[in-house]
Amino acid sequence: MTTHQLKWLSYMTCLIMFMALFGGVVVSKTGSGLECGNQWPLCHGRLIPAYTIGSLIEYTHRLFSGLAGLLSLASMFAFWRYARHRRDLLAYARLTLLFVIVQGGMGALAVVKSQSAPVMALHMGFSLIAFASSLMLALGTRLAFGLGGDSRTEQPVVRKGFRNLTWVTAVYSYIVVYIGAYVSHTSSQGGCSGWPLCNGEWIPEMSGGVGIVFVHRMAAALLFILTAVLGHLAFWKHKDIPELRALGVSAVLLCLMQVFSGAAVVYTLYNERLYIFAALSHIVLISGLFGVLCYMSVRVWQLSGGGSKR
Repeated sequence: MTTHQLKWLSYMTCLIMFMALFGGVVVSKTGSGLECGNQWPLCHGRLIPAYTIGSLIEYTHRLFSGLAGLLSLASMFAFWRYARHRRDLLAYARLTLLFVIVQGGMGALAVVKSQSAPVMALHMGFSLIAFASSLMLALGTRLAFGLGGDSRTEQPVVRKGFRNLTWVTAVYSYIVVYIGAYVSHTSSQGGCSGWPLCNGEWIPEMSGGVGIVFVHRMAAALLFILTAVLGHLAFWKHKDIPELRALGVSAVLLCLMQVFSGAAVVYTLYNERLYIFAALSHIVLISGLFGVLCYMSVRVWQLSGGGSKR
């Protein structure tokens, strides 16, 4: 298999992984999770489900999840067989396969037996890690086998402080995602009316759904601050590393759009059609942000001399 084929395999894996993640969100937001009953992998005892919107949504998600698993397995084998000298790429492929299996198993269990809100939020978190791993694989393969080839003359130029800030921001973004998923699975979206105020107050009474939503808002605000600082340092303090500057700018833009999409979720809460669009945009943006931060974390580690790509 040529490097060109490896590159396109990683792209396809990332795309299908995103479709599986996106499909899971659609299932959750439309309440289609049990449209196939408590059966998996069959749907009401049939391989091809009956023609209902809910069952089609659920079954399409299952198909994309299965395809994501097959492509992840193919990617892991291909990179192990033809690019095992690239330890970073092989690690991304292994992580993708691992978390696809984990999130797929949790998804099947959620169908067969009802799960608690914390467990369902964790399912979303594992799906996000699977997508982020596939995104790192695609970006890493593009860097290694792109038009410019892999730069072997890079010297450690990223300071430890910036590297640590990147890691903290990436880990913290996952925590924010988990809290957001918990908001969704506890049906607490209506806890705060209005934005940026919560029920007309800067600090509302911290009880029930109000407290859950408010914690998520404060966590998201802190994430925006961390991302803004990270992007500023990446752009102005690392002018000799265009890749790092691009990642920093991308992270800031995605986080900013994430904030506005969160406001859109609040204002469209009682308009079903607009709410679905806002909620899906919210998930797409946070998925992209988490993936960019994860890849940026690996790159600053490599550029600071903490890890060898080979």
